[in-house]
Amino acid sequence: MAGRIIPLIMCGGAGTRLWPASREVRPKQFLPLFGTRSTFQDTLLRVSEAALFERPIVITNTAYRFMVLEQLAEIGIEADILLEPMRRDSGPAIAAGAAFAHMRDADAVVLALAADHMVRDTAAFVAACRKGLVAAEAGNIVTFGVEPERPATEYGYISPGAPIAGEVRSVAKFVEKPDPATAAGYIELGYLWNSGNFMFRAAMLLDEYRNVDADSVQAVTTAVTKAGRDLAFVTLDPESFGKAKAISIDYAVMEKTARAAVVPVSCGWSDVGSWHAVWELSDKDAEGNAAQGAAVFEDSRNCNVSTDRALVALEGVDDLVVVATQDAVLVSRQKDANGLKRLVAKLKVVAPELTEEHIKVHRPWGSYQSVDNGDRHQVKRIIVKPGGRLSLQKHHHRSEHWIVVRGAARVTVNETVKTVHENESIYIPIGATHRLENPGKISLELIEVQTGSYLGEDDIIRIEDDYRRV
Repeated sequence: MAGRIIPLIMCGGAGTRLWPASREVRPKQFLPLFGTRSTFQDTLLRVSEAALFERPIVITNTAYRFMVLEQLAEIGIEADILLEPMRRDSGPAIAAGAAFAHMRDADAVVLALAADHMVRDTAAFVAACRKGLVAAEAGNIVTFGVEPERPATEYGYISPGAPIAGEVRSVAKFVEKPDPATAAGYIELGYLWNSGNFMFRAAMLLDEYRNVDADSVQAVTTAVTKAGRDLAFVTLDPESFGKAKAISIDYAVMEKTARAAVVPVSCGWSDVGSWHAVWELSDKDAEGNAAQGAAVFEDSRNCNVSTDRALVALEGVDDLVVVATQDAVLVSRQKDANGLKRLVAKLKVVAPELTEEHIKVHRPWGSYQSVDNGDRHQVKRIIVKPGGRLSLQKHHHRSEHWIVVRGAARVTVNETVKTVHENESIYIPIGATHRLENPGKISLELIEVQTGSYLGEDDIIRIEDDYRRV
């Protein structure tokens, strides 16, 4: 009887293909692009059937660790969270997950999934997992070949070979992203889209990887065996992991192994690689317009709007993407993903902060957002989750004034501890040791006014911290 599958969710990447919503500090896998959940959360829920799937492994990096923990808690799922000390592409990431799964179970079968993909038909996807499991247990490295819906040029393709087990077939060859005419020819020949998701016995994947790059596999397995524990996280050994070659799993293993297999699937899959892809997956009005947030359309067709706060009104335009965040607005043609890539490359030179950080900054205790700033002042809106507390800290160059607008704050200033309620305030002098906590059951919201000669985030001297950032 087939065993259960260990999902390995890869969510350490930082894409800007969905800029300005997706940025370095909060990339697309953590964004609610379709409804209230992120694609990371939807991916986990897709593989949560206890009869088929075991406790998942999530591999990410230090910068995203608390977002991962928070989003897991929101959907009530527990996981082993592995932290990469540096990015090494999907090859070492999947090898690390496989090595960790092998430590859990020597016979483990692993399902490696990208956290930023969309699947509209979960039942069809799970059925494909069941079909692929037998082939994976037999020693094949199974990939999921999506039955094409159109001659796409943004995906690689797989040519299926001889049957292996049921609908699972060997892989005759992988081919790179084609031009439109070649893509149409591939579809006529029965090629499948390469989804970039895989199922394999952990031991087999490591053996096949070792055959082509033994040093990298040794580096990764050593990083796992020497891993430490930090709060809820497994921290891979930096020195060992850094010796692994940065390479994708496709180039490292899949294009070299004789054990590659493919299971065909039609499940409404997309890698959500562009705003046009988001539009394709979104609900639309009679004129083909899609909106996430407040939008009004007049004499406009096939447009896609995503807005954080401001209402977006379009009149007399077709095939446009408009994305409005609180610090940037994108207006783009629907189908020109390469144009956006060129634009973001230019932004990294002229305004790099807009590709790296959001105006709203997430922290393990909540978030803060700059509302106004000048030469000697800054105003922030701070939200602290129930039970959350900031580090015990002080500043050399600024004083702070906190006004509570929702909830109640427990504030420490030097030796004094005081509860500050709604419509009350408290002053924190320069150099005072202080801490902010939310002892209540609702979110604490306050306005912080900073004044001083220097207002940067690096003027924080942490004395104690629940999240080990001292």
